[in-house]
Amino acid sequence: GYRVSLQGNFFGHNHTYITFPEYNPREHIRLDPPLNIQSNTTASKCRIWWSTWNVPWYLTEIVQYELQYKEYSMSWEVALNKTLPSSLPQIEIEATELRWGIAYVARVRCKVSDNENSYHSHWSEWSQTTVLQRTDAPKLPEKILNTRTMQFLFIPLGFGTLVYLFWNCKFSSRRQKASPALTFPHQLLSFSHSIVCTTEILR
Repeated sequence: GYRVSLQGNFFGHNHTYITFPEYNPREHIRLDPPLNIQSNTTASKCRIWWSTWNVPWYLTEIVQYELQYKEYSMSWEVALNKTLPSSLPQIEIEATELRWGIAYVARVRCKVSDNENSYHSHWSEWSQTTVLQRTDAPKLPEKILNTRTMQFLFIPLGFGTLVYLFWNCKFSSRRQKASPALTFPHQLLSFSHSIVCTTEILR
């Protein structure tokens, strides 16, 4: 370790102040933020990756990353965070975690893993952002239909049902009124046949 001291002339006198009696640089690391963050979204996955050439080679295997993403119009205070399980400079998230038709922004930061005993660091600054957006067509139902959608579906269905019932009742009424007129010739023919038969018997 090192001893860090501060020397200066204060009020005409030289003074030395011990700032850190024992300072170990390995325990005070702060990495630069990841660079060149990019993304690609498919129907099932959203892949995000970035460059790590600014991370010292002896730390690349023990770096820990954290992803943060949110809807474009929302504040970072309500963003979702994901800690990556490995030191690989990439992550995949399910496309279903993104709402269709909504643009998202994501960013990444890094530090030495908490599981590492030889080094200790603080989180870096956040990287630049990348835009995420689903490009696949929405599937119905992707979520429960809202009330407005149900209303738009109910209006034409209800109107069609009323029209069907109206015409059904109208045609039924016409058939009932037409039935005596249709059966009357048959009754008249039967009655005439009875008269003829009776006349023949009387003769």
